[in-house]
Amino acid sequence: MPVVQANGIDINYEVQGEGEPMVLIPYLAADQACYAFQVAEYAKHYTCYSVDLRGAGLSSKPEGEYTTELLADDVAAFMQAVGLDSAHIFGLSLGAATGMWLAAKYPSLVKSLSLHSAWTATDPYLRVVAESWRTMAKALDSVTDMVIQGIFPWCFTPELYAARPEYIDSLADFVRGRPMPPVDAFLRQSDAVLAHDATGVIGTISAPTQVTFGRYDAVTSTRFAGPLTEAIKGSELVIFEGCSHAPIYENVADFNARTMDFLTRNS
Repeated sequence: MPVVQANGIDINYEVQGEGEPMVLIPYLAADQACYAFQVAEYAKHYTCYSVDLRGAGLSSKPEGEYTTELLADDVAAFMQAVGLDSAHIFGLSLGAATGMWLAAKYPSLVKSLSLHSAWTATDPYLRVVAESWRTMAKALDSVTDMVIQGIFPWCFTPELYAARPEYIDSLADFVRGRPMPPVDAFLRQSDAVLAHDATGVIGTISAPTQVTFGRYDAVTSTRFAGPLTEAIKGSELVIFEGCSHAPIYENVADFNARTMDFLTRNS
């Protein structure tokens, strides 16, 4: 996979498909392959640039303070390095938090903005959840095991665990097969989650924006729907029924169809 130097670090990425450019920004601890179920569809219509964020995948994992604004600076520098004047920007969770900073700071780079399972600023509840992941990662000395044991239950509904245990197992196997960050890098990246606060800038976002949530998400629940859609003028809201934090895995067909509809209307 290609690597470019941008904003002082090496950024690993993958390119698939043909059409208008789209940049997909991963969630916490994940690498560029995390949106495989979406890229399989999107690449039929778009040139998909899937990146590894600072601190994860095969990108650099330098010491220092990580913020969602810094991660957005990385993505902006990446786009410049690969020659993208603008692109559709897509992210879930940490990827969405990064995307909103990108759209606010670099509006000319953002053709449309897809914010999935996003949040405006970390509140006390989200802080407790993220801190529990940090505690577990240190105790297990394994980000892989922490993701499967600690983050998965927040991403999927009890009903999915009960009805499709083999699917959960296959997702766990997928995580085990990916280049997961060491614990120290995960802690730095999760610092960006803990410090995230975009309330002062999201009102400046001008790109067409889709905001989505899983109905049963607790981590970034629909408590953030109002603050996001009220701040981002003209944004549209979609709720995925029967899903938790990761509709990208829990209801792939519906997620892809409804997000593709938004992308098509803004292409």
